Amino acid sequence: MKITKIETFQVPPRWLFLRMETDEGVVGWGEPVVEGRADSVAAAVAEMSDYLIGQDASRIEDHWQVLTKGGFYRGGPVFSSAIAGIDQALWDIKGKALGVPVYELLGGAVRDRVRMYTWIHGDRPEELAESTRIAMAAGFDAVKFCPATKVAPLDTAAAIRSMVNNLAAVREAGGEALDIALDFHGRFTPAMSRRVLPLMEEFLPMFAEEVVVPELSADLGLIAQATSIPVATGERLYSRWDFRTVLGNGVSVVQPDLSHAGGISEVRRIAAMAETYGALLAPHCPLGPIALAASLQVDIASPNFLIQEQSRGAEYTQGPDLFDYLVDPVVFDMGTGYIDRPLAPGLGIEIDEDKVRFEAETPHHWRNAIWRQDDNSFLEW
Repeated sequence: MKITKIETFQVPPRWLFLRMETDEGVVGWGEPVVEGRADSVAAAVAEMSDYLIGQDASRIEDHWQVLTKGGFYRGGPVFSSAIAGIDQALWDIKGKALGVPVYELLGGAVRDRVRMYTWIHGDRPEELAESTRIAMAAGFDAVKFCPATKVAPLDTAAAIRSMVNNLAAVREAGGEALDIALDFHGRFTPAMSRRVLPLMEEFLPMFAEEVVVPELSADLGLIAQATSIPVATGERLYSRWDFRTVLGNGVSVVQPDLSHAGGISEVRRIAAMAETYGALLAPHCPLGPIALAASLQVDIASPNFLIQEQSRGAEYTQGPDLFDYLVDPVVFDMGTGYIDRPLAPGLGIEIDEDKVRFEAETPHHWRNAIWRQDDNSFLEW
């Protein structure tokens, strides 16, 4: 079964889809994207397609090795995201050709449903409390939010108290049965991390995500020693070699992204490596339906899986959302706070190709915000 055609589609709100066709009529889908750099990733996919067209679609690992190591310059978010989408599509094709879900090719299911969390929003405690109640009424028993927006490198006592009060409001609204994940988006310095996290311990968050930027990963050990809150990181790490730096250095939860970290092939290896350090897997996925479908396949086959992110309810989703590109969105039903194990072959979803082609006629131009401090110097978003 030979690869005959590879196309990419830039679709709203900020996604890039990949369609891979074979000479036997089996089609696979992937989602290669760096948010805000979709054009760059599409160009990388086009370059890699020169090698892939005419190749045997079943040789997934061989293609992964060639694409990641066959060029003198390697790694980074653009290359690894392009490879991730290609890898997803190859696994989708293989599962469809064999008539089984991808997780069956990864050793089979170790669970029958996947626990999900949703986002809550608000700038004030009362807004966050109301958002928490809405999320729980929708069936979720786990939520995530960022306790603060703009954070100075060493912020004021008032700013720190505000973050703690926001968390306190969510805990009070949700009760002890609610799991609360904190996403700091790399906005803290190591010093701010060691100052703020101990003040939040009494509210028992599930984990504190990306407290510092990945360039400061060497400091995660000191941060973990300063708090009992489990430290999570990984959305901006792109290979098992990147994760080797943080595993064994205080990280309790790894968060590779199936659309950034080399796809199903590499995230499966990252999950296994994390297990040897007693770390849990919680894939990053504020993306589209193909990325989520790929994440679920790894979740179902990974013993150390914790919880799965998804993009419904995220603030950036204006226009088509997670369900709108699927022929049958019931496969992503989260009404119980879980998604049941998909049974269809490949990635377990059917993409509405007409919808994708229609939306791609007007490509998005999404860019992340640029923040500045009061003195007009750059501030982490």
